[in-house]
Amino acid sequence: QVKLVESGGGLVQPGGSLRLSCAASGSIFSNYVMGWYRQAPGQQRELVATFTIGGRTNYAESVKGRFTISRDNTKNTVALQMNSLKPEDTAVYYCRVYSSDYSITYWGQGTQVTVSS
Repeated sequence: QVKLVESGGGLVQPGGSLRLSCAASGSIFSNYVMGWYRQAPGQQRELVATFTIGGRTNYAESVKGRFTISRDNTKNTVALQMNSLKPEDTAVYYCRVYSSDYSITYWGQGTQVTVSS
């Protein structure tokens, strides 16, 4: 069984930065995708960024140029550096690890990010 634990959320002013981290315990296959999703109140959960084992990254248009995803396969961790934060980035952020065919997926418990002055 895989467990994902996120950390790093909090309250930040517009224009500020936060770094989210996700640590996976258990067996993670090297070809699994690791990524971040978010869900704002009253909204559907949406993709923020993903990182494949081949080093390919994918970002939502709304965060391109501001967020950077990184992955450490030796430690089974994935991080999200968020810069130039905006109030619309406010959401619960979830770490997700999944197989490329989506047959296996794991979610973290979520961490709140609030961008407000």
